[in-house]
Amino acid sequence: MPEPPLTLSTSVFEEVKSKVEETISNGKTVRELLANNSRGGPWNTEWEVEAAVEALHVFGSRWTIEILSTLYIAGPRRFNQLKTLLSGISSRTLSDKLRFLTEEGLVIRQVEDGPPVRVDYILSDHGVTCGRLLSPLVAHLKIRSGSVKTK
Repeated sequence: MPEPPLTLSTSVFEEVKSKVEETISNGKTVRELLANNSRGGPWNTEWEVEAAVEALHVFGSRWTIEILSTLYIAGPRRFNQLKTLLSGISSRTLSDKLRFLTEEGLVIRQVEDGPPVRVDYILSDHGVTCGRLLSPLVAHLKIRSGSVKTK
């Protein structure tokens, strides 16, 4: 059964929409700056496609956003705590994803000597920044799908 939509006051709803629109405008400006300064003239298609593929490689796979969001909201967590919070993920998948996110520089594996040895997973500054960049996209998609409405 789908969750009921998040209902916001009109002023908060409009502020969210305004911030999303501001992000879209900033994204257009950034894209134009990159295009106007790319090798081979404006709109180096090869470079743009490669950049998109790199982003999708990291953020387009199952569990990536869920893990990053959980660490952002819940803060540093141990493996079993994450597994409990991420219902449906297997230990193998979580282990693989945490290793991948660590290699990508989005998550830090922090080891504290013991006994017992304690391992916490925390978002890196890069992980926090990427999460903040994804937030307007998530908000746009939620508004568009009707998951966020105004009173």
